[in-house]
Amino acid sequence: MSAERPSLPPVRLNSEAELARDALAAPLFVRAVRLARWAGPDTRVGAGGELVDAQLPAAAEHLGLPADEDGAAYASEAWRLAVDTGLLDVTDPEEEDAEGTVSAGENLGLLTAGSPQDVLSIWLDGLDAVHADATAPVLDDFTDLVGEDGSIDFDALDWDPEAEAEFLDGVLGNLYLLTLADNGAGEGPVPLPALAASMIVPDDMGEPTDDILEQVSEAMMRLDDQFRLLEPIGIVEYRPVDEALMVEEGEASVDAVGGDEDDVTRYGMVKLTPLGLYGVRARMLEAGVDAPAVGDLAGKGADALLDGIVHYPESAARAEVKLWLAGYADGAVS
Repeated sequence: MSAERPSLPPVRLNSEAELARDALAAPLFVRAVRLARWAGPDTRVGAGGELVDAQLPAAAEHLGLPADEDGAAYASEAWRLAVDTGLLDVTDPEEEDAEGTVSAGENLGLLTAGSPQDVLSIWLDGLDAVHADATAPVLDDFTDLVGEDGSIDFDALDWDPEAEAEFLDGVLGNLYLLTLADNGAGEGPVPLPALAASMIVPDDMGEPTDDILEQVSEAMMRLDDQFRLLEPIGIVEYRPVDEALMVEEGEASVDAVGGDEDDVTRYGMVKLTPLGLYGVRARMLEAGVDAPAVGDLAGKGADALLDGIVHYPESAARAEVKLWLAGYADGAVS
């Protein structure tokens, strides 16, 4: 009996060695590694593992960042990633108001002494951390959420973390599908309005209503912020929305979309990188999505190969068979 049709077409991934090199070259990851190697016995952190404000200027200077608020923010972001990915180990203070210390984490050594799989595993932890940051609520004034007794009113945030994560994962999933469309012909950048519309506009809707267009505009601006955060971890190449298109409410109107190509690019363009394909697929697999990759069937029996490629596009099927035959010649297939 033939295998069921996979829910997604097979993806051709770069080798793990190539992907690991891409991960190590991602700008945010580079900064995190540099700060992890910069940290020493005199480095002090707060209760949550964050670098204390007094040391942010030195961290920014080490990274070659400007000595201003932006430089401090980028340094803080890189520091958090170093902690989240185990490049640094934080020792909490023994006393309540004291400061903690840090030391090199085990994962820092794996970046040079470990395998490509080790590097990619650490990078995936970083992707999860950045994804969580991208779906976190934007707080205009945190003091409005603090009650008289000092407690935080989380209900006032009007924020559903699961829904936010599901929305971003849905967008990344659509971008993944568009990248694989037409046997790879869809590898060019995707206009942000089209990506936002893919999550908002019903499939059976003809002309979008004003309400739908407003929702697409809001989703565009939400995605603009999120892709700005995701780009430095190496998952996407992103051209942000032209700030000149912003209206007073902080949204970009989509009414003009549909003009020539130059106009469309001003509304944001996004493309998954080869590392991004790997990262999105890894998140899909973790969520239980059937996301095959060319090479998955190498080393399996002939029956599994024939059942597996029956729904593959011709080019992917040829590549899969080629890899299977190579494994057969090497004795990997019994």
